[in-house]
Amino acid sequence: MSSRTILVLGFTAAVLIMAAMLAAARGVAANPPQAATAEVKIDNFSFGPATLTIAAGTTVTWVNHDDIPHTVVSTDSVFKSKVLDTDEKFSFTFTKPGTYPYFCTIHPKMTATVVVK
Repeated sequence: MSSRTILVLGFTAAVLIMAAMLAAARGVAANPPQAATAEVKIDNFSFGPATLTIAAGTTVTWVNHDDIPHTVVSTDSVFKSKVLDTDEKFSFTFTKPGTYPYFCTIHPKMTATVVVK
């Protein structure tokens, strides 16, 4: 093989490696990390857990496992669900740090808190 052929093959190999690396980098950028999620169970006239601590950006989903309807309403009107029948869900994404107490408007003694760090 001539030195010119070796030079062309080496250059071609380098270009192919760089193209593969760029394609892999694009693949990583196209698949960003999944957003954080958490679940609160509504069961036996209570929210579980009673205090949930999460990072900002987390989506919390409340699921009603009781046989009767409930709501999820923050005391400062940041979020409010419709009436949730059995197995219905309500989700809210917490974007700002803080403490968010909430309750069920149908059963006001049902209370809990989300703490966002």
